[in-house]
Amino acid sequence: MGHKFSRDAKNLIGSPMFKMLARVQELEKAGKNIIHFEIGDPDFNTPEHITQAAVDAIKRGETHYANSLGVVQLRQEICNTTHKDLGWLPELNQIVVAPSISFIYFVIRALMNPGEEVMVSDPGYSSYFSAFDFVGVRAVTVPTFEKNNFRLKAIDLEKFITPKTRLLIINSPQNPTGAMMNAEDLTIIYKLSKKHNFYILSDEVYGKMTYDKPHKSISIHDQCKEKVILLNGFSKTYAMTGWRLGYAIAPKEIVEKLGLIIQTVISNVPPFIQWAGIAAINGDQSSIKAMMEEYRKRRKIVVNGFNELPRISCIMPDGAFYAFPNISKTGLTSKEFAEVMLEKAGVALLPGTDFGPHGEGYVRVAFATSLDNIREGLRRMEKVLKAL
Repeated sequence: MGHKFSRDAKNLIGSPMFKMLARVQELEKAGKNIIHFEIGDPDFNTPEHITQAAVDAIKRGETHYANSLGVVQLRQEICNTTHKDLGWLPELNQIVVAPSISFIYFVIRALMNPGEEVMVSDPGYSSYFSAFDFVGVRAVTVPTFEKNNFRLKAIDLEKFITPKTRLLIINSPQNPTGAMMNAEDLTIIYKLSKKHNFYILSDEVYGKMTYDKPHKSISIHDQCKEKVILLNGFSKTYAMTGWRLGYAIAPKEIVEKLGLIIQTVISNVPPFIQWAGIAAINGDQSSIKAMMEEYRKRRKIVVNGFNELPRISCIMPDGAFYAFPNISKTGLTSKEFAEVMLEKAGVALLPGTDFGPHGEGYVRVAFATSLDNIREGLRRMEKVLKAL
């Protein structure tokens, strides 16, 4: 007997990353050895002082309901670290705590009506698109190009603004390309948001994961008091993906609405997890430096390795832990390439089209795995490519 779902449920497409991960795990259960390039999950353990803070919080009874906006101590520390990292100090009533990815849905739900338009770069993070479909808003994709290192350019963006434009999502450093936006484009884009009256959701979860130049935040233009909503989290920087801890900084009126949505959907983030976040902000930051040194080595091996493979080229990403190799000269589509590598090489990666139509001709490679695994994955891929 078939089930009758709501229109919104029918529109759900989910995350291609987790769909691929589930498929890979089934192959591994069947005995196949797979090199994981498909999922952006750091292979480092959460630093010990962070996990210990959570254990200590549980032992002292931090296991009950908490303020839906987040515990005051964590929100205050987020204010302080924002001041230190970005040069401006938000007010406490601008901070709200929840899993980072949930804010994509929450912000769209709070600010947009079905049929209104949200602009996003293409290629862009695939979970954005799933949220758009679920809410019923119209995605307007703004192409980015390899010749510009996949940076979202203000001159390209402006052509897509219409009277229905309500929100722009920017992501820098970016998933899936590792691209970083420059200060000039950010300034122009902020002016466009004022001129055309749309909000900007700035996804900066990889903000501390840069290589050759510092991260720039569009939030400096209004300190998240008018048009900008800043999204950040602990998953990538502190290897805390399983903790599901993030935060948004926004105008206080929007924070109030986000808090009501959190009350309705999840009540609150478990307080002992929030105390782990406090320890992450206040504790030893050397783990970030150590992880980034390792990612820098991996980035070099990945990019050089793909450039040495037959009919493949790869530019150097500016941040995060993703590379976006160009596979168009292999004669395979992105999906075909990913399928061949999974089945014949035992290498799991994602087709560029999982991140938008302009991802055709590319694949995403997450180098959140060991150097040995990276070298083995490249070796396997070379063997398959030479046999094509």
